This record gives sequence, structure tokens and C-alpha cells, in this order.
Amino acid sequence: MNEPSSVQSYIDQTPSWPDGTPTPTVPMTRMQWRIWLLATAGKFFEGLVVFMTGVALPLIVKEFGLSPVEKGIVTAAPLAGIMVGAIALGGLADIYGRRRMFVVEMLVFAIFLVGLAVAPGFGWLVLFLFGMGVALGCDYPTAHLVISESIPSRDRGKLVLGAFAFQAVGALVGTVIGYMILASIPELGAWRLMYAVAIAPAVFIVVARLFVTDSGQWLMSRGRRAEAEHELQRLLAREPPYPKKVRLAEIDPESALYSQEARRGRWRDLFNKKNRRATILASVPWFLQDLGTYGIGIFTPTILSHTIGHEITNAQNVAGVIARDIAGAKGAALVDTLLIAGILAAVLLADRAGRIKLQILGFVGCAVGLALALLQTHAEEPLRTLLLFGGFMIFNFMTNLGPNAQTYLLAGEVFPTNIRGKGAGFAAAFAKIGAVLTAFVFPLVLDAAGTNFLLTGLIFTSLLGAFVTWRFRIETRGVNLEEIGR
Repeated sequence: MNEPSSVQSYIDQTPSWPDGTPTPTVPMTRMQWRIWLLATAGKFFEGLVVFMTGVALPLIVKEFGLSPVEKGIVTAAPLAGIMVGAIALGGLADIYGRRRMFVVEMLVFAIFLVGLAVAPGFGWLVLFLFGMGVALGCDYPTAHLVISESIPSRDRGKLVLGAFAFQAVGALVGTVIGYMILASIPELGAWRLMYAVAIAPAVFIVVARLFVTDSGQWLMSRGRRAEAEHELQRLLAREPPYPKKVRLAEIDPESALYSQEARRGRWRDLFNKKNRRATILASVPWFLQDLGTYGIGIFTPTILSHTIGHEITNAQNVAGVIARDIAGAKGAALVDTLLIAGILAAVLLADRAGRIKLQILGFVGCAVGLALALLQTHAEEPLRTLLLFGGFMIFNFMTNLGPNAQTYLLAGEVFPTNIRGKGAGFAAAFAKIGAVLTAFVFPLVLDAAGTNFLLTGLIFTSLLGAFVTWRFRIETRGVNLEEIGR
């Protein structure tokens, strides 16, 4: 490429054979793969911590003697932190750069993780859980942006979702670790070790993120062309060198797209006529799916223990609590494997079938799975257990094939570069309002109204999510992100 071009054009460019025939794929560089791998860490830790809380919660409740309200606060604390972090810190990636926030968020996570492992009481426990959530909330937009702004357009869907898949991996690992620690150390204090095992990996990720490149698209949006060329040259470094020299096109200082006001980006821009449709699509379906994903995800051990561990449900001593928790954790580990299967299917299909089709299909599939789980109350064993497990497994598969994956993907694609961090951050924060409400209210409603009432409500929200997705649909499959908003 001899003529000056855009950042994404360089990233999307494929080498050609001597006769001019282009190669069929865009070869990824070591730096691109490194960025992708390090971006997976935030999603892995989110799945690990949030879903491990489902296993740790009965022990925490017993150790600190928590009331139902305090139990709800504990489960809601990390999700409330994610909500605050996504909107308060996620937008900082538009101001201070993608790489800087990429490092800061993981540093904050590691600090609060250490505090959580040694929390002396209920107040400190909530504070540290909230702080971890703030860091993970910042990661929602930032990790998406560092991937999507550094990889080829045609592979963006599968690579962003490939990173997002590590949330499911983290969920499964968190549940398994919780079970293994409980089985090896059947003590109330075992929950501290569950969280402590993540400290060393988190510190390693902090250090590794210091050495990745910054986003050339963000640098160009700030008018810093020389820096963008330098970072893009590092990003695309390969042997033999290709391209040999990066030359980015000059920015017209009079262009409305690159005016000082446009570069700065404002929160209210998310709600103007130009971006309102994108904001609704990115945030409302995500809110609706979080009601189910976190409600079912966090409390799967509790719901299963009420069914498969019913003979020890009323146990009040420590041994009974741990036995019931182990029974729920074993069942949850089995159910959570379908999260991984679902996200793998999403990775394979997102750039083929498109985001919107998969999101609608996933929402409808979630409703079907929840309906099967609801039918278990009218069945006898062994059909009762089969319907409960089968329903939850279908739900987990379909949510990760569709809304849990696609809402995350769309939120980082439908906004212009100058407000992409703010848009993705707002969508994640709005979604976590649903997660926080679910985490806080779920245990109260579960005790007062029972499982049937909750499942019925989640069936309705899943179908509503499918409708909103169809009504405000914007397909971004294969779209050049630099063209969004122009």
C-alpha cells in the first residue's frame, strides 16, 4: 500500500501473490494475538468471580450470619460495581486512551481481590466485592475496543466473541474451583481461598498489558497521526515486514467528524437522533438478558440444591450447609458446561449468520429452556430432574449463542469511534441495572414466591428482548468500524 490510507484499511489489507491474487485471509500478527489473549482475562475473571459467588454465598451467609437482605446486598455488590465501572470508567477510554485504561482496570481488580480474600466483616466484604465489580465494569467497553480496533473487520465478530467466551470458561472454572475447595476443605472459611487463587494471575495480566500497543483509531480520532502510525507499525510487525511503512491519511482539521467537539464526544450524543437507535439496541436487550443470565447463573447452585439436594435443604449446622452447597455446585458445574458450548457456536456463526439473527434466536431459545424448567414442578422423578437440568442447559446454551454474546458484540460496534467507549460503557451499565436488581431481589423473591414465579417472569423478559432486538435492529457484520457514524 503506497498511498496514505486509514488505520482499518491497513489492518484489513491482505498480501497478494505475484500475479495480484489476494490471499483469502488477513494474517494476524503476534501483537494482535497478544492483545486478544490479554483481553480475554477480564471476561474470564468476571465469570470466575461472579459465578464463584454462587458457591461461596452459603458459606459467607453462615460465617457472617447474614439476613436475606444482607445476602442480597452481597450478591448485588459486584454487579453494582460493574454497573458503576462501565459508565464511570468505561468512558475514560475515549479520553485517556484504550491501553491506559486496559492496564488501570486490572490493577484495581487485583487490589480489591486481595482485600476480599482477607475481608474481616460484612461491610468490608461488600466494599471489596463492589470495587472488583468497578474494575470489571471498566473492562466491558475497554477490552472490546482494544480487540475490535486492532483486528481485521471480517474476523472481528469471532475474535471479540472468542474473548467473550472466556466469561463462560471463568464461570465453569469458578464453579469447579469452588467445588474442589469445598470438598478438600469443608470449612466455612473456604470461600476466602476461592477468591485468593485468582490474585497471582491478575497481577501477571497487569504487567503484561503494559506492553501492548494503543489503538490507532483512537489516536487518529484525537488528531495524533504520528503516534497512530508508530503504534500501527508495532501492531502489524511481522516477518517478512508487511507493510514495510505505515502512512496514514492526513485529517482535515475542518472536517465536522474531527472537530474539537466531535473528538471530545459527549454523553448526550448517545441520545441524539443520529445515535438513539444504536443506544436502544445496545442497552435494552442487554438489560433484559442480564435479568436471566445473572439470575439463573448466580443462583443455579441454590435452585438445584432445593431440588436435587432437598433432603438437606433445612439443615442448619455447618456440615449440612456445606453438603447442600456441594450438591448444588456439582449440578451447576454440569449446567455451566453449556455456556461454553453456546459461546463456541456464537464464535462460529456471528460472522456468518449475523448478530441480529442470533440474538433473536437466542432470546426465543432462552424462553423455551426456562419453560421446560418451569414444567418440572408438575412432573415426578426422574422426569422432574431431567426437565430442570435440561431446561437450564438449553437456557445456558441459547443465551451464550444469542443475547449474552451478541449484546456485548453489538455494544462495541454500533457507535462512532469518538463515543464508542461511552456507548459501550453506557450499554453495559444499563444492562447491569438488571443484573443488580436480579441479584438483590432474586433471593428475596425465591423465598417469598418460589421458583415458578421467577421463571415465568424471565420467560416474558426473554420474549421481550427478541422483540426489541427486531424493532431496533442494526446489523454490523463485516462493517468497517471507521465508517460507523460517518
